Amino acid sequence: MKPKVILLTTCLALAGCSGMTPGQQRALSGTAIGTAGGAAIGAIAGNAGLGAGIGAAAGLAGGLIYNHVKQNEQSAYQQGYAAGRTSRSSQ
Repeated sequence: MKPKVILLTTCLALAGCSGMTPGQQRALSGTAIGTAGGAAIGAIAGNAGLGAGIGAAAGLAGGLIYNHVKQNEQSAYQQGYAAGRTSRSSQ
């Protein structure tokens, strides 16, 4: 019975993420990964809750930084593409 509950919970959680923007998905992924990693390290150190909290904060920061980098990358690509189209059409 327990594996079915875990599977159902996982499916519902993933279905709730379907309407998120890429930035929101990156922030959530970073937070989830940070929480899991922090809980694991905290459990080894003796305080899984504190480790999960610190890991969640670090993961969120990492996810937001990664999102900022990807947005800048996309913006630079679009600017280069537009400049290429402009210079090509003027020849």
